[in-house]
Amino acid sequence: MKRLKWLHFALAACLVLALTACGSGKSDSQSQTQDNNQTGSSNSSKPSDTSAPKGKTELVFWSPFSGPDGPFMKKIVDAYNEQSDSYQVKFQIQPNGDYYKLLDNAFGTKKNMPDLMIMHLDAIPTYAGKDLLQPMDDLAAKAGIKKEDYVEAAVNYATIDGKWWGIPLDIHPLIMYYNKDLFAEAGIEHPPTNREEFLEAAKKLTDPSKGQWGYAVPTLWPQQFIFPSLIYQQGADLVDAEGNPNLNSPEAVDALAFLKSLIFEHKVSPENVAQDGEVKLFLQGKNAIQFNGPWMKDQWDKAGINYGVAPVPVFFDQPGVFGGSHTFVVPKEQTDAAKLEGIGDFLKYVAGHSLDWAESGQAVASKQVLASPEFQQLTQQQTEVAKEFDYVHFAPPIPDWGSIVGELWTQVNLTLLGKAEPQKALDEAQKKALQAAEAKKQ
Repeated sequence: MKRLKWLHFALAACLVLALTACGSGKSDSQSQTQDNNQTGSSNSSKPSDTSAPKGKTELVFWSPFSGPDGPFMKKIVDAYNEQSDSYQVKFQIQPNGDYYKLLDNAFGTKKNMPDLMIMHLDAIPTYAGKDLLQPMDDLAAKAGIKKEDYVEAAVNYATIDGKWWGIPLDIHPLIMYYNKDLFAEAGIEHPPTNREEFLEAAKKLTDPSKGQWGYAVPTLWPQQFIFPSLIYQQGADLVDAEGNPNLNSPEAVDALAFLKSLIFEHKVSPENVAQDGEVKLFLQGKNAIQFNGPWMKDQWDKAGINYGVAPVPVFFDQPGVFGGSHTFVVPKEQTDAAKLEGIGDFLKYVAGHSLDWAESGQAVASKQVLASPEFQQLTQQQTEVAKEFDYVHFAPPIPDWGSIVGELWTQVNLTLLGKAEPQKALDEAQKKALQAAEAKKQ
């Protein structure tokens, strides 16, 4: 299985993953983040505790969970601290939009460096390539943490040159949300599973006179998840066998042409959808289908939408979705044996107690939790998300991949606005990507 996942980065002036989305654009080294998983943004950096009790070794833990998912991780940290006699985790939430800037500053100045941190999976090749992280193999072995304890896709991606650089917390692939009330009104009994069912449903659900659409096609974020998913469904990739950009392949052209056809041929989407326009329509009950990430759950719940969750339909030849993952990493500078032992102890605890994280809407990467009755009894979202783990792809494991393909999102946007044709747009994206890749070799 190809391992792919895009660095969340912004498109032109917009991307920030709209927290999750909706993140914001980041530096080259940053993952697409947004944290695409945080829609709200408290931007709180309040630690779980101000100092470690006497006799406990303090472990500073950074995360970008400044949205509604932050309290779920804090609950895990607090529970760990309560039961641990030896270690105290100081949980610090950094503003999602500035997370990698703060991290880069810490790496550069060697000041205020955390002992443990969350990193997006697709950022690992960049930071490991710059020799800023330490392999997790020894730490994991001493703590009794095994690769086979986690979903293979995330483990394989984080294993570079035979070394394991990040222990996964979750996997968040593209999923399909749908408005159950609109489906019922249209007489549609189940969510679509393939292209034919999708088009039939979207047309039934579209009524321009009411301002209602079957599927409002986003022209910006989260196309970073949607467009590559359609390429993977054709058994293709965004890179060739040598790891070079392959953005104008026949499969990529077909994927973009299909998205454009939904707007201008099938007319199941309004034209000129602005950033987050499809989200606003879904919240208003005017967009029946929404492709996005698990991080949207909190927003839908607060809005009181009667929604369902299902795997992304197979639009082409085989299942395939783009996804992301939050992973635990340790900076190379951390060499304190007591702290490394404590980090291992904490991560071992998280592996068995990440059900609280799953309750945020995420599907966790721990096989122990995934197999538990408690996880299986969670709301439909988590179990539906986990169904996609067998065919999830991550961004190409290439350092600074986000900066190499920046032009791609500009060209996708222009195409979906009706200002460019798929082939010419992707030819331009490919030309700029090859230039950027070559420049990085010099």
